[in-house]
Amino acid sequence: MNIAQQIVQILEDRGVKYVFGIPGEENIRIVDAIHDSDKIQFILVRHEQGASFMADVYGRLTGQPGVATATLGPGAINLLLGVADAKTNSTPLIAITAQGGLNRIYKESHQVIDLRAMFQPVTKWSENVYAANATPEIVNKAFNQAVNGRPGPVYLGIPQDIEPMPAVPAIAKTASTPANLTVPQTPDLQRAAQIIKKAQHPIALIGMGVIRDHASEEVNNFIKQTNLPAATTFMGKGAIDDRLPSSLGVIGFMRHDYENFAYDQADVILTIGYELSEFDPNRINPDGDKQIIHLNDFQEDTDAHYTVSQNLIGNLQATVPLLQEQLSDFQAQDLKPAIKDAVQAELTTGQQESQVPLTPQQIVTATREAVDDQGIVLVDTGALKMWMARLYQTYTPNSALIDNGLSTMSWTLPGAIGAKLACPDKNILAVMGDGSFMMNSQELETAVRYHVPMTNLVWVDQAYGLIKWKMDMEMEHHSEVDFHNPDLISYAKSFGANAHMVQSRADLVQTLKTSLTNQQVNVIICPVDYSENMKLINKLGKVTISL
Repeated sequence: MNIAQQIVQILEDRGVKYVFGIPGEENIRIVDAIHDSDKIQFILVRHEQGASFMADVYGRLTGQPGVATATLGPGAINLLLGVADAKTNSTPLIAITAQGGLNRIYKESHQVIDLRAMFQPVTKWSENVYAANATPEIVNKAFNQAVNGRPGPVYLGIPQDIEPMPAVPAIAKTASTPANLTVPQTPDLQRAAQIIKKAQHPIALIGMGVIRDHASEEVNNFIKQTNLPAATTFMGKGAIDDRLPSSLGVIGFMRHDYENFAYDQADVILTIGYELSEFDPNRINPDGDKQIIHLNDFQEDTDAHYTVSQNLIGNLQATVPLLQEQLSDFQAQDLKPAIKDAVQAELTTGQQESQVPLTPQQIVTATREAVDDQGIVLVDTGALKMWMARLYQTYTPNSALIDNGLSTMSWTLPGAIGAKLACPDKNILAVMGDGSFMMNSQELETAVRYHVPMTNLVWVDQAYGLIKWKMDMEMEHHSEVDFHNPDLISYAKSFGANAHMVQSRADLVQTLKTSLTNQQVNVIICPVDYSENMKLINKLGKVTISL
C-alpha cells in the first residue's frame, strides 16, 4: 500500500461515498486508488470548478464533508471558487490537490505556486503533507476540522513525491465526534425571555443555521407557540413553513420590501441560526438601536448594526425548546395581514395564463405548482434569485437552496449533481439564468454519463439581468450586460439531455412535472420578461404598510 491508497482508505473509513474531480499528472495514484475502491465512486467532471460546487452542495445537504480533488497549479486554482463558496455557506468540504514534490516546492518550479497560502483565507484549515508518516494524522484532522464547531472547508496538498511512498502505520481509529448538545445557562435564557416579554414589537429572524442544525421542527413549534412574527433569510428558506400564520416570508431583497416594514417597527430582534454573511444587518437595523438576541451555536462577528444584547450560544435543537419553556406564558400580538396580502397579490398575478415571454411571477408560481413539497430547488445567482427568494413558497428545510453568502454564479447545474447523489430519492431542479447556464453547462455531459436525473430550468433574457437591473435602478440606464446565446435547444441535446422550449405558463407547469419524474437529464428553456423588475422597484417605492 502506498500513501495515495492509504488516503483513500481513510476516506472510506470516514464514510465518503463520492470524490468529485479531474486527474492530473501529479495525483494519478490517488485517482487510481479511488477507482479501485469498492466504497467510493470517483465522479469525473468537466471542470474543477464543477467538482467543488458538487462537493459543496453534497456537504450542505448531508452535513458530511463533500470531497473534491484536482491536480496542482491550474487545477487547484479552478477548485478555489467552490471552496470559497463552502466557507461563506458554512459547509463541510475537503479539497485535496496535488502539489509539487518536496524537492522543488520551496523554489520557482513548473506549475508550483503556494496553494496552502492560496486556500488559507477561504478554509478553516489549510496544510500540506510534508512527511509521509504524518499522512494519517493530517487526513483525519482535516475531517475533524471540517465538521466540528462551525462547519467549513479544509485544504490538503499532497506533494507528488509523497503520493507513491510506502504507507505508514495507521493511527488507531478515533471515535466519532458526538453531536454538540451544549445549551446556554438558565439565567441567560431567562434574560432573553424577559427582553422579549418587555418588548413592544419583538420579531424573529431565521437563518440557515436552523437548517444545518436540523432544528426546523423545534423552531416551527417555537413560532407557533409564541406567535412571534418571523421571516427567514434567503438561505434560511424552508426553515419555517411559509403557511404558518406568523410567517412573514423572506427578508434580504435589495430594496425595502414588504417584510422590511415589520422590522422597521420592531424593537427586539431574536435571530436564530443567522450568520452575518447571509445579508447585511444594516438592512434591518440601520440606526443600530434595536435590541438583538443572538441564538446560534457560535458567536457572531462584530458589526455596528448587530450589537447583541444577549447571546444564547448552544445547539439549536436543544436550545430553542428551552427558550420556548421560558416563554410559555408569552404570546406576541397578531400582526395585520398586510404583508401576507401583498405577497399573495403578486402570487395571484403570477397564476394568470399567457404565452411567452413569461413574467417572473408566472415562472415562480408555475415552478411551485410543479415541484412536490419534498423536491429540492437550487436557485442560482442573478435576477431570478430575487424573484425566487421573494415569492417561491417553501414548507420544508432544504427545499430551496440559495447561495447568498458568496453569491457566486453558475453553481446550481453542477450542484444539482451533488444534490441528487446526496438525496437520491428526491426530485432535483436547478433554476438559473442563461448567463449562469453557459458558465458550467458542460457538466450536463457529466450528469448524462453518470445517469444522474436532474432538471435545469433556464430563464432566458440574453443579459446579465441582475446587473442590468442594478444599473437601471442606480443610473437609469445600463451598459455592457447584453449578449447572444447559441441555439440552446440544440446545444443541450448535443450533451445527450432532453431539451424543451416553453410556449406558455401551462406548458411550463406540465413540462416541469414530466421532467422531474422521467429519471433523465432535462433542460427547459423559458424566455422571461424582465420589464417587471423596474415595475417592482417603482411599486415598492410607493408602498407603505401599517402593522
